[in-house]
Amino acid sequence: MDKEDRPPPSWVGDVSLGVQAWVGDTSPTPAEASPSRPRKKGRGRGRTKTPAEREESRAASAAARAAEVEADPEGVGRTILLDTLTGQARTRKELADKLAKREVPDDVAVELLDRFTEIGLIDDSAFAQQWVESRHRSRGLAPRALAQELRRKGVGDEEAKAALEQIDEDDQRTAARALVDKKMRSMRGLDPQVATRRLAGLLARKGYGAGLAFSVVREALAESDDQHVTDDIEMPED
Repeated sequence: MDKEDRPPPSWVGDVSLGVQAWVGDTSPTPAEASPSRPRKKGRGRGRTKTPAEREESRAASAAARAAEVEADPEGVGRTILLDTLTGQARTRKELADKLAKREVPDDVAVELLDRFTEIGLIDDSAFAQQWVESRHRSRGLAPRALAQELRRKGVGDEEAKAALEQIDEDDQRTAARALVDKKMRSMRGLDPQVATRRLAGLLARKGYGAGLAFSVVREALAESDDQHVTDDIEMPED
């Protein structure tokens, strides 16, 4: 899967300092607590571990992480949230999944998520607005495709609906035409029916309905050197 084009939140920066001050946490940073050791010269790479050794190492790491969570579940959970949020916004569901994966107790996870929501570091409405604007602008996605992405990320129907309202039909037509024009650069001399099918399929994958997609494709082909536009094509249903 391609790396997602995540919208930067309005609070981009080192959020950990503000949150640590808010929660009264003055513990040293990982860099301060565990200064890096200078690498010894002349030492080459160690031998490759056997599968059994790698499995043993993974088990030891998992046990260490579990012990860390058991000793200080709130501290571990807060660190996970800060690390995940620094530099990019996330939905509450995404963060909850992160905490669950590290086996942070449910009650602790809910309390932390509520705190972060209270101070504005978790805001699904703002995330949805930024996500829709960014993905529509950079990838040309239509509301239908964007709605599916927001649903997978755990954004509620009301928040998603409000975010999608910022894209009107003119915006969709403009974005769809830009996608078609870009694709047509590599389709010179192609049979009009084949070109129509490929362009319509492109727009369908981006979430555009059949009516708008076919209208944009016909318009683009009519304005190109290939004047013979065909209606003999099976368009995807809305």
